[in-house]
Amino acid sequence: MRDNRYDYAFVIRTVLVVVGVVLLLYLIYLVRKPLLWVFVALFLAVALSQPVNFLQRWMRRGMAIAAVYLALILVPVAMGVLIVPPIVTQMTNLVNDLPSYAQDLQDFANKNPTLRKLERNYQITRQLENQARALPSKAGDAAGLLQDAGLTIVNSVFAVVTILVLTAFMLGSGHIWVDKVISLQPEDRAKRMRRVAEHSSAAVGGYVGGVFLQATTAGILAYVVLSILDVPFKAPLALIIFLLDLVPLVGATIGAVIVGIITLFKDFPTATIIWAVWAIVYQQIENNVIQPRIQQRAVNVHPLGVLVSVLFGASLLGILGALVAIPVAATLQIVVREWWGWRADQQLEAEPGEATRLADRAQVSTGDDPEAEPPPPLPPGPTPPA
Repeated sequence: MRDNRYDYAFVIRTVLVVVGVVLLLYLIYLVRKPLLWVFVALFLAVALSQPVNFLQRWMRRGMAIAAVYLALILVPVAMGVLIVPPIVTQMTNLVNDLPSYAQDLQDFANKNPTLRKLERNYQITRQLENQARALPSKAGDAAGLLQDAGLTIVNSVFAVVTILVLTAFMLGSGHIWVDKVISLQPEDRAKRMRRVAEHSSAAVGGYVGGVFLQATTAGILAYVVLSILDVPFKAPLALIIFLLDLVPLVGATIGAVIVGIITLFKDFPTATIIWAVWAIVYQQIENNVIQPRIQQRAVNVHPLGVLVSVLFGASLLGILGALVAIPVAATLQIVVREWWGWRADQQLEAEPGEATRLADRAQVSTGDDPEAEPPPPLPPGPTPPA
């Protein structure tokens, strides 16, 4: 009966643990969006803590946080100033030139016998006219799409503002919370936890700074090459190279392809070939020289770990996951290294006591212990016959 009762208790505990885990996972699923915001805010706080700590040498921490936030806000504004005017200019020119493009296309179609045959057989012009007449009836759908797009923009702005506010709170008092949590631990554990926090912060800050340095180098060199090739809108294209170079593994390739398409309209094939050769050579240098040195000094993660972490991060969170995958892998590596060192220290502390206990047991068993009491004498037995 006792064994059956214990079996029932084990089953009940197992069921309760499984139900608790399922409920916890469901709760995490329900609050996945706020958890993602907190995670992004934590990453930004760790990344921005390095410049904040640097500025804190000459000003109060609140002023240092305000200065860093001002720079953080001015960067996208400057990017918009560089990118938006050329796009607006080109769209205006396209709208103004559409009548001439349509006339040129019509003249070309009238002079080409193949296009005239296609027009006669399939009545392409009439189909286009019918679609143009149907456009007003689809205005409601377009309005719905614009409404959805506006709602998405509002939600995105709200998410960005929330993340920035969370980051500000973490920058202002996050180190106080960490110190309080660490102070509650034993001395040896607190020392290791403090070392994990410092190394993780340095790894994340070093990675972010290194990646920005790498992207800045790529953008400046791209601007120089585009200036030599006399490609229009050099600054916006260099800015695109800078932004996409922040994305690990595939970002630089995507940026090079976009700029290569633009060169097709400038001086094909000379400018396109020169740009393609430059992009291939520079990416080889960046992947084999610049990026490994940055990762070696900043995060010290093995290239295989970098690839695996980026693949998992991109699969889980898309571009955001790819961006934070490497510093997260570096932080996990630091935690595992410190935990492994703690286990080794625990074993070293336990081994001398174990050895002393075994030695004492061996001495007692062989009678070599000087402090051990001698065995009692044997009682006298009968005298053996002569």
